[in-house]
Amino acid sequence: MPDSILEAIKQGLWDYEPEVERPTSYASTGALPGSHEKVTILASRVQDGLPLWHPEDRRSFDEREE
Repeated sequence: MPDSILEAIKQGLWDYEPEVERPTSYASTGALPGSHEKVTILASRVQDGLPLWHPEDRRSFDEREE
């Protein structure tokens, strides 16, 4: 059983569905959309087999980081 979507693709498992992660199991980010920091965080999530998006991630430039 693969640990991530990328691993499943490498194994040719096109119907792989990862287990659902609770948003409390990984941190949200206040990084600006499109920034190097945000892309790095998203890449890290993929490598860790986590969902790309967290419900509390910053979604626009208008939102202020807390």
